[in-house]
Amino acid sequence: MSHQSLHAWVEDVAALTRPNKIHWCDGSEQEYQQMVQELLNDGALIELNQDSHPNCYLHRSDPQDVARVEHLTFVCTNNKADAGPNNNWMDPKEAHALMDDLYAGCMEGRTLYVVPYCMGPVESPYSRLGVEITDSPYVVANMRVMTRMGQAARDKIEAGAPFVKGLHSIGELDPERRYIMHFPEELTINSFGSGYGGNALLGKKCHALRIASWQARQEGWLAEHMLIVGVESPEGEVHYIAAAFPSACGKTNLAMLVPPEEYKGWKIWTVGDDICWMHPGPDGRLWAVNPEAGYFGVAPGTSEKTNPNAMAMLQRDAIFTNVAVTSDQQPWWEGMQDGTPATDWRGRDFDAENGKASHPNARFTVSAKQCPSYTEKADEAQGVPISAILFGGRRAGLVPLVMEAKDWAHGVLLGATMASETTAAATGQVGVVRRDPMAMKPFCGYHYGDYWAHWLSFADKVPNLPKVFQVNWFRKDGDGNFMWPGFGDNLRVLEWVIQRCKGEAEVVSTPVGLVPKADGVNLTGLEMNQEQLKSLITIDQSGWQHEFSEIKTYLDGFSPRLPASMANLAENIEQQLSS
Repeated sequence: MSHQSLHAWVEDVAALTRPNKIHWCDGSEQEYQQMVQELLNDGALIELNQDSHPNCYLHRSDPQDVARVEHLTFVCTNNKADAGPNNNWMDPKEAHALMDDLYAGCMEGRTLYVVPYCMGPVESPYSRLGVEITDSPYVVANMRVMTRMGQAARDKIEAGAPFVKGLHSIGELDPERRYIMHFPEELTINSFGSGYGGNALLGKKCHALRIASWQARQEGWLAEHMLIVGVESPEGEVHYIAAAFPSACGKTNLAMLVPPEEYKGWKIWTVGDDICWMHPGPDGRLWAVNPEAGYFGVAPGTSEKTNPNAMAMLQRDAIFTNVAVTSDQQPWWEGMQDGTPATDWRGRDFDAENGKASHPNARFTVSAKQCPSYTEKADEAQGVPISAILFGGRRAGLVPLVMEAKDWAHGVLLGATMASETTAAATGQVGVVRRDPMAMKPFCGYHYGDYWAHWLSFADKVPNLPKVFQVNWFRKDGDGNFMWPGFGDNLRVLEWVIQRCKGEAEVVSTPVGLVPKADGVNLTGLEMNQEQLKSLITIDQSGWQHEFSEIKTYLDGFSPRLPASMANLAENIEQQLSS
């Protein structure tokens, strides 16, 4: 049936969009090189310095097509309430009619590419299949890096496996004719008018989070905006941690962390830097796979200091989007210690007075296997067991360096009420503090009240749930300086987290969570004393009273689907803070 439905769907799309020809992608190296050559020939890719960066290329997107467009992203459910106040909603019939009008004849003169792909290891029971139809060879090239794309996925679909249908066209790249539509009840995605990242690479946020989060609730698992990192002690014990941070808040840096000099014998294993699918395992723990096969990372700020592993993997076989270039055609972005930009991200001669050389949301696309800290566990069918879940964001004040939830329900509340300062990964004003529950605000495919209820339900289904923590690398002092060194030194916090997972390390109990004792975090080698650490983990009671007053108002916005237990817990914490 799926074989027939796949081919019938492709035929229907071709009849609507009227392409010059149809190409079924097989995911081979030869096909990828042909795609790259086609992009080079029409100027969509620019060859970078092949001596310093072999098989690396630059893509410059339209200046009005550089980030997610949350105001043009819709969840189209039959019942408006199911989409929730956290999503823009459109009636499915209206949305289909709108998109069909846009798609009519949109591929004339172009090739229609059929891109079968697998999110997750091909043989994993936790993986899910999809097919993206697109008229963009740039999208095809990126999807080959970002997913397990090609014949193996197609074979599974044609053998009867269900799949998510994604239809994408760049259209005219007109921001007035740009929509990203999700039909979770149909397992369908429609995208028109954008060639940028998550708007066009439909396996990424559209499938792996918005549609998958809906699937996950139906099927009893979790699809989350989280990195997955393994931390190995000198004794050889490995703990896997999943961590949710809003975009451009350091997920990739944490996933590829390099231990500080004082941590001899410690190793970091990178499973994924952006998306985590967690399933109850047969041993009563949550097990996770990274559905992606590559990284679509933010380039600005990535450097030898912040992320040497990322810099090492970007020396070959990478696609860069909206970065600057030097006079000898090497990629360049803000934060790099070496090189001088000659041409900015738009292709203009660089003039420092005109602003930044690279776009703040400039990206790189590269295979996960090129990361020096890559682990083969990322390709294992059963995934990895999760010991701890971290929630974090950019908060200049209030939120301590690290805080442990008192139980699973409290951990869900911590995740549901986390807030962060906005970054350049989405259109709009930068630096505004907004609630971003579980770092899923732009990506949860249904009502947040139902989503939190789904999270809470795992307390009854999984006997050995991970411990939950909240972290904040971004606290500032009175002079506006960061109080914590971050980057590799974040391993010091992860060490404490692991100690807590093993039932070790003492804590101080506060109304809002469990914090380390003043000597609980290893400061050896840091220019920081225990008094400074104490200021990083002290709970400001009056500040948290104000925070919980705002939290209660925020949660009320999701009534009547807000779980009563969450509302009661927030009320209890507020009472403890005021007593």
